[in-house]
Amino acid sequence: MIYLDADACPVKEQVYKVAARYRIPLTVVANSPLRIPHQADLTARMEVVPGSPDAADDWIAERAVPGDLVLTADIPLAARVVPNGIRCLDFRGGEYSPSRIGDALASRDLNAHLRAMGMITGGPPAFSPRDRGQFSSLLDAAVGKMAREAAAKAKPAAGTMS
Repeated sequence: MIYLDADACPVKEQVYKVAARYRIPLTVVANSPLRIPHQADLTARMEVVPGSPDAADDWIAERAVPGDLVLTADIPLAARVVPNGIRCLDFRGGEYSPSRIGDALASRDLNAHLRAMGMITGGPPAFSPRDRGQFSSLLDAAVGKMAREAAAKAKPAAGTMS
């Protein structure tokens, strides 16, 4: 299963295409309804989670299990799922890893503190075509691996009868 934290996601179309290509189920989670394209091989559902800005994150964190893939730009969401063995990618083509998620969360918190003090006034650089390309490549590799693992689980073990 792929969980897409879709609020303000700049790469939804890439996610839909890859999920359809590999026929991996996709759950699009957002605070308000979003259009999901009708594609023959796309198994996707929309989960509208009204309420706080963190409601979608809470919903995903409560349901994702090892073997799933979470797509988000939200570092606190990544910090909740990565320690549970869930693969998590950001929209710029990076992967949150168990060894680096603590640093990413601390850096986020430090920057928020500095912004609150007026020391940092800018945000991240604008989303670029390079970011989109990096994300697409990493997503394709991750979902391809998910599809191979699912196919391997579906095959009966050698020497056993089905």
